Amino acid sequence: MTLNIFLVGIGGMLGSILRFLAGHFINPVPASAFPYGTFTVNVVGSFLIGMVFGLSQRYEWMTPELRVFLAVGFCGGFTTFSAFAYENIVMLQEKDYLSFAVYSVLSFIACLAAPFVGLIITK
Repeated sequence: MTLNIFLVGIGGMLGSILRFLAGHFINPVPASAFPYGTFTVNVVGSFLIGMVFGLSQRYEWMTPELRVFLAVGFCGGFTTFSAFAYENIVMLQEKDYLSFAVYSVLSFIACLAAPFVGLIITK
């Protein structure tokens, strides 16, 4: 159990750092109401978690510890659902209903489709 806690912590730290950098480079100065950085990392993170689970089902080298490190730690730190929720609240408060609707629907569809694509690629 202690090893898993350590692996989740290290993976989460690395995922959070990469999320910060990705968000910075994708959308360094918010030029529009649409949060491109958060959207991108959520879709990529969803895809990666699908690949992690697909690889863990297919190959023995993907140990349970590596899966915990990558799926729970790294992908958990990399994806930004709390940022997604906050950005939606801001769009609603600013009455930017179009951006809210587009962002919410695209995020829902893409983040559900991405893990399936990841699983398909790894099988």
